Amino acid sequence: MCGRFALTATPEELLELFALLESEDFPARFNIAPTQPIMVVVSGERAQPGSNLPERKAVLVRWGFMPGWVKDPRDFPLLINVRAESAIEKASFRAAMRHRRVLVPASGFYEWRRPPKGSREPSQAYWVRPRKGGIVAFAGLMETWSSADGLEVDTAAILTTAANASIRQIHDRMPVVIKPEDFARWLDCKTQEPREIVDLFGPVAEDYFEAIPVSDKVNKVANAGPDIQEAVTPKVAPDARPESKPAEPANAQMSLF
Repeated sequence: MCGRFALTATPEELLELFALLESEDFPARFNIAPTQPIMVVVSGERAQPGSNLPERKAVLVRWGFMPGWVKDPRDFPLLINVRAESAIEKASFRAAMRHRRVLVPASGFYEWRRPPKGSREPSQAYWVRPRKGGIVAFAGLMETWSSADGLEVDTAAILTTAANASIRQIHDRMPVVIKPEDFARWLDCKTQEPREIVDLFGPVAEDYFEAIPVSDKVNKVANAGPDIQEAVTPKVAPDARPESKPAEPANAQMSLF
């Protein structure tokens, strides 16, 4: 699961890691929430100068996948995450898996450890980031939704997989991480069919991420400063599998619709 994440990298860092043609001056964001604009990396049509690899560019899309056949987005659930294990087969994602795979740059993500139902223990938020720092790339799917009056909105979701042992103590799902050496394969929708890249869907190594307990400030989308990532003493020990992240009221989030 990935219900919130952060991206605080500089444009220069993004340009270097993803070999981008160019990058917008994307401000540091510490609490990115569903329905907000997020940056994704897509593969272009032309080849990079001096390379056989296609040019890559960063674009802004709405975080919340919307299949093209949806008539009214108000009648469709907000799809911020997609289970990687079933994305190839499900009608909602089949076309995007074949034609519109993207990378979602992040500095890390937030996850909530929830106590069992009926327990009086509070939930505990965690800031999950690469142990060695830097930028992580999540596997994503992109789709353009068109309204009856011609409005077009680019949308995206993050693929998730079964959590590794360390993250499973907090939540049973985690984002699919695409390593730099696999960027080209994941973005290559012309020659790499979905069945040929399923090996990328497994969880990352146990020591890739570190989970830092943080305060409840992250629960509110209005709290968007670096202080939400400050470590606190955990209220609940991460010793049991959680259920899910607290829901955020939709009207508290910025929408592209």
